[in-house]
Amino acid sequence: MNADMSIEEMKSRGINPVARQLQSVVSVWKDGNYSKFYALLRKLPGDKEDIKRQLVLQYTSYRTDSLKEITYGEYKSICNRLQEMVTNTGLCNGNIYELRRHRSTCLLLMQKLGIDTTDWTRINAFCQDGRIAGKVFRDLNIEDLEILAKKLRSIERKGGIRTFEEPGPTAAVVPIR
Repeated sequence: MNADMSIEEMKSRGINPVARQLQSVVSVWKDGNYSKFYALLRKLPGDKEDIKRQLVLQYTSYRTDSLKEITYGEYKSICNRLQEMVTNTGLCNGNIYELRRHRSTCLLLMQKLGIDTTDWTRINAFCQDGRIAGKVFRDLNIEDLEILAKKLRSIERKGGIRTFEEPGPTAAVVPIR
């Protein structure tokens, strides 16, 4: 059968055009060609396996974490999301080194403010505050990181992050004679 056959020709020959279209999609999907997915994933910073697993779980409603078990529609959705992530982080132009430099600057400034930069949950909790960035650290693009660095320098100039400690009971030690 000719792949360029029109819908009218298919109907006249007794071929269901929808079934034919689905058959071509299934045969392409059976090949398991994930090249677009991995090409986009390579452009993202961070742990590739973790990002892959989280995306697959999210787009399959936690049914599976394996690419081999997803449907074609789920695959297209994941690829679209990856493309969005690559575009939003500014990596489509190859700015990964600039992004790393800005992240490094922000992490250094956070460290100066007393934030434990070895713990990603603390970094993300700090960044998610609406007054700071309003996003998880890994979702910040170059523009967001520049704004964050400016805010962190401002906080540092004003004396750092204030911690409010409740004063505990004070007791005087009186020697007994």
